Amino acid sequence: MPPPTQPPPSSPDDPEPSSMGREMDDEDLVEELLVTVNSARAFTEFRFTQRKECANLLRWLQLILPLLEELHDATPCLTDDAYRRLALLGRALAAARRLLRSCHDGSKIFLALESETVLARFRDVYERMHSALDGMPYLELGISDEAKEQVELMNTQLTRCRKRTDTQDIELTMDLMVILQNKDDERNADRAILERLANKLELQTLPELRAETIAIKKLINERNGQHADSTKLIVELLNKFKEIAGVNENDVLGEVSMPKPKSLHKCPSLMIPNDFLCPITLGIMTDPVIVASGQTYERRSIQKWLDSGERTCPKTRQPLAHLSLAPNYALKSLIVQWCDKNKVELQKREPEPAGEQDEKRGEDIPSLVEGMSSIHPDVQRKAVKKIRMLSKECPETRMLIADSGGIPALIGLLAYPDKKVQENTVTSLLNLSIDEKNKVLITRGGAIPLIIEILRNGSAEAQENSAATLFSLSMLDENKAAIGSLGGITPLVELLRSGTIRGKKDAATAIFNLVINPRNKVKATQAGIVPVLQSVIDDGGSLGMVDEALSIFLLLASHATCRGEIGTTAFVEKLVQLIKDGTDKNKECALSVLLELGSNNKPLLVHALRFGLHEDLSKIAKTGTSRAQRKANSLIQLARKCY
Repeated sequence: MPPPTQPPPSSPDDPEPSSMGREMDDEDLVEELLVTVNSARAFTEFRFTQRKECANLLRWLQLILPLLEELHDATPCLTDDAYRRLALLGRALAAARRLLRSCHDGSKIFLALESETVLARFRDVYERMHSALDGMPYLELGISDEAKEQVELMNTQLTRCRKRTDTQDIELTMDLMVILQNKDDERNADRAILERLANKLELQTLPELRAETIAIKKLINERNGQHADSTKLIVELLNKFKEIAGVNENDVLGEVSMPKPKSLHKCPSLMIPNDFLCPITLGIMTDPVIVASGQTYERRSIQKWLDSGERTCPKTRQPLAHLSLAPNYALKSLIVQWCDKNKVELQKREPEPAGEQDEKRGEDIPSLVEGMSSIHPDVQRKAVKKIRMLSKECPETRMLIADSGGIPALIGLLAYPDKKVQENTVTSLLNLSIDEKNKVLITRGGAIPLIIEILRNGSAEAQENSAATLFSLSMLDENKAAIGSLGGITPLVELLRSGTIRGKKDAATAIFNLVINPRNKVKATQAGIVPVLQSVIDDGGSLGMVDEALSIFLLLASHATCRGEIGTTAFVEKLVQLIKDGTDKNKECALSVLLELGSNNKPLLVHALRFGLHEDLSKIAKTGTSRAQRKANSLIQLARKCY
């Protein structure tokens, strides 16, 4: 994943207040400090990726409040030193408020992609708060011992926090890496990752996606044309999330986020009444209907929503008492009048032959499921081939297959001796597994050991899709342990060693997800993953999987048993070479692994430093990605303790 670009932290280098002149009087300064803290504490809901840091920062703001309240009540005459420190504190608190606001209503996708840079902004705020409070003249300010103790406790915590190691959500990072690197993969494996990301980032419902669209528009306006590559990644991810949520809207940059008919493109300044727009598609409604919650939608859009199995109102999320759709004749009349007056041509409703096809397809599925259990091999082959095609199409079809008993029938074919039937079967299960309920049904049906067997002995494509299916199933935490205990790690390592390029990528993704489980770390090491990953790094130019290999190494290095096998001087020399000559992302990942190894084995770091690494670390600390800079600085500090 290419490192996104982030604007510099807000005002990190503000000049210190001058001791010769004061911008405001003492009472106004203290009043402003109180207002800043209280307004910052008003933010209570934060984006998933920064929730923990925001909670810490809010807790520290709470601890500093008694100091400010005592100052406000006492109204002391401030000396130059006290004024200077309180002014510095004011700037730190203002930076904290800006950061909390950003994590409260900023783009969720942006904050996820930029999590490392945002974390650096938190640490900058901690540093500024610590600098302002360190040496605060409590005695001359007349502060009580209780308030002083609270602030000193907070300052101790800030000191500890500034030294804290990486808190990156590595699973989230790997998911983003896979999605952004596998743009052309047509299978449903990536859709499963997208659904997990959408759930984690809380970008699943229509209101959440609309709020994210507004946040991204604001970000684009603030960037004013800069960081185009990063903006493109953010918009692409937003559109992917909208696609899996069934929202037909992609024009993030437009003034009105809706597909416009030609006549509207001629008059972009025309303001369309909000009531005329379908909340799902954001297009002008041609056949508005009212649902049980009282909300109005375009008939085709809400029908598609209901057909997908949803039983709530998309806008309010209230359960629907019934599924009847009542025509909204009054609104339709107003829309027609407005369009006539403004010379806007309403889009004509297209015929819907696909509906009849869907109905026929729904009738076919039970017979196809029955065919998979036929005593005639030809019937079974044709049925599972058709199910493979249908299971890729849409959530409604996958639901029909599962409801018709398709999952047990497919599991029954996993042990079929025909390799093509195995391939079609495991690929069908891969497609079905993107739905959370189906993951459970597939696991409970005893599919995992059979999928592992195909991973060992199936055709090349069947092995690839078996690895992808295990990855999809491993999104349930209990399945991570199950796949490991059933022997799934060893054939995945073998696929990573000798499979096709696509097979290697599928294996690496599955292994990464599985070794999040501590026991699987040891199993992977015992299966010989260390030399295989080293070969992947050596073949980096042809495979393009260096970052994935290093990400797995980082997870393994957190376990003492695995670290003993990884931590060799030869491997450290590979890391040094990547730090010197790799891409920005290579350097970032290699630094992370070296820091993990060096923190637990100082001689390894000493060995790395013998190759002239000091100069490279100093350079990366100034010009690398934000995460690489932090890792480089941590290694520089660690290196000083080695001598």
